Amino acid sequence: MRWFWVDRFTEFVSGSHAHGIKNISLAEEVVDEYYPGYAMLPPTLIIEGMAQLGGILVAEHFKFEKRVVLAKVGRAEFFEPARAGDQLTYQVNLDAVQDHGATVTSASFCDGKPQAEIDLMFAFLEEGDNRFTDGPLFAPGDLEGMLRMMNFFHVAVDAFGKPVPIYQNL
Repeated sequence: MRWFWVDRFTEFVSGSHAHGIKNISLAEEVVDEYYPGYAMLPPTLIIEGMAQLGGILVAEHFKFEKRVVLAKVGRAEFFEPARAGDQLTYQVNLDAVQDHGATVTSASFCDGKPQAEIDLMFAFLEEGDNRFTDGPLFAPGDLEGMLRMMNFFHVAVDAFGKPVPIYQNL
């Protein structure tokens, strides 16, 4: 991930769900430049934020041993724009996990009101399938550093309420 579209994890339960927040700020050029005169976060970046949260939820389910990528946006419905000064609350639920991928449902809220609902599908890249990339998606330690910046390890627990470990593959 070159850019973060999630500022902080607020809740994470392994195999179940993840919650996070995104603060919309004019300090991000894309907010000011996407729709001149109407500062807003582009809907595609809201999808990306939920995909980042969902991708981490899926990857952690496999102890970060699988290379998880966004494969498809099944449905995306937006109710309100995300304007400068807003704080979005993302909620992602793990729906299904299969051999070759996983699905999540996600929603974002602004001031407690629904802002968007999005269904996402993730795929697992197999080792040696270099059509997309061969080798790890991150350099050693990079993903762990990103997760630390987003306070993942402060809130992440397993299904029994115990803190998730720092996995070897991070």
